[in-house]
Amino acid sequence: MGQGTPQVFTGITPLHYARLTEKAKGAGIDLGGNAGSATKFGVEVAWKYVPETQELTLHTLETPFFVKPEDVDARIRAMVKESIA
Repeated sequence: MGQGTPQVFTGITPLHYARLTEKAKGAGIDLGGNAGSATKFGVEVAWKYVPETQELTLHTLETPFFVKPEDVDARIRAMVKESIA
């Protein structure tokens, strides 16, 4: 059980955020709205998106004992990077 460090991404346009939410939905995580939290397979993630400042904060709140928070955070970074490419 672990928690990651909040990750802050800047320059996330509404189009980027829409792409990211579609990718997350495809992975079974519904990032409904601009803020909230979701859990899947024991991994809990919280998010907050501010369209006016184009800032997205994603935070791994909890992982099961067999998953490192750093691994989840790395996957989050990869998904965000794919969404803005």
